[in-house]
Amino acid sequence: MEDRKLTVRAVERALDILMCFTRDQELGLSEIAGMIGLHKSTVHRLLTTLEDRGFVIRNTATEKYRLGIRIWELSTHMPHGDDPAVILLPAMERLRDRLGETVSLYLRDGAERIRIQAVQSNQAIRRVATVGARLPLFVGASSKVLVAFADGDDAEKLMADPDWPAGLDRTAYRQQLEQIRLCGYATSYEEREPGAAAVSAPIFNRKGGVAAALSVSGPVSRLSPDKLEEFAPVLMEAAHEMGLLLS
Repeated sequence: MEDRKLTVRAVERALDILMCFTRDQELGLSEIAGMIGLHKSTVHRLLTTLEDRGFVIRNTATEKYRLGIRIWELSTHMPHGDDPAVILLPAMERLRDRLGETVSLYLRDGAERIRIQAVQSNQAIRRVATVGARLPLFVGASSKVLVAFADGDDAEKLMADPDWPAGLDRTAYRQQLEQIRLCGYATSYEEREPGAAAVSAPIFNRKGGVAAALSVSGPVSRLSPDKLEEFAPVLMEAAHEMGLLLS
């Protein structure tokens, strides 16, 4: 029994190491150890095993690690029949062409949101959205949509999180969520990132649950508050149509 517990713990730690690369493409031993809270000697042993199996690659010049080809091999065998990032991509491209700004698709993971798909604006000055990026769920148009339309007392649990920003008033946040539920969309103006603005709407699946958040974002020089409000009906219509494509 003890051996089984140790084996499971080792697997969990190895997976924690791999998940570190959702934030940065290359990481050093000390960085990884700090991120997962383990001693460097333990992390080094796990990295050596992952390297031997091809799940990470070590850059001998910088002594930093990055994901290896085995990760790519696994991803190519993932079923895509029910993957919203694949199913909704053509509709996202049409929305980008109609509005001229970057379109992103987000899923929630705990107290974070993950950008699972993005279609970049074709304009010279644009907001580049990186697929796979993890962002805090406290601020941003898509974050507020994912919280506002979640089931039960999800918002209260989020506001009880120890990492809740000290400067973010909970009463005002509750009022924002209520307004978002009434309007059906959320906006943000330099809320998370200076110089960036966004409008987001929920995508509901056929069972009525929130499947994802659809967002249009760009520089504040083009996306004024009035422009965001102008985009909102178009975005909600697109989100509704995308929801019909999901099971």
